Amino acid sequence: MFGIGKKRDREVEAALDELRQADTVAFGGVGIAGTLLPVTEAYRRVEAALAEDPGGVRGQLDRLLTEATPAGRVYAATLLERADPSAGRAAWAALRDDPAEIGTFTGCVMGRTTLREYATEHLWRG
Repeated sequence: MFGIGKKRDREVEAALDELRQADTVAFGGVGIAGTLLPVTEAYRRVEAALAEDPGGVRGQLDRLLTEATPAGRVYAATLLERADPSAGRAAWAALRDDPAEIGTFTGCVMGRTTLREYATEHLWRG
């Protein structure tokens, strides 16, 4: 299967780029039809790659935490927490000080919050 690894790497890179530019956080389908946003599909691609090769994706997640939009940093912290719970918790704690706004989607409900509020709620539930 020549080239399969390279194709997968390109798909993961494209997914990471999508997360880097994310403006909305949505982990499931949105709207009445439950449509998956491109950023949600990207999250799932990176999540699958993380399950297959945690070491290969981990550095990318650390970079997302510093380079991504506020919504992208939510995805990075969520994924990082799966790979390394203590590092994920530290990422959430750092995000708790960020006042940047993010868009959120839960089912049909679109909302806005700050990264500070989102991270604080995540740590509280954690």
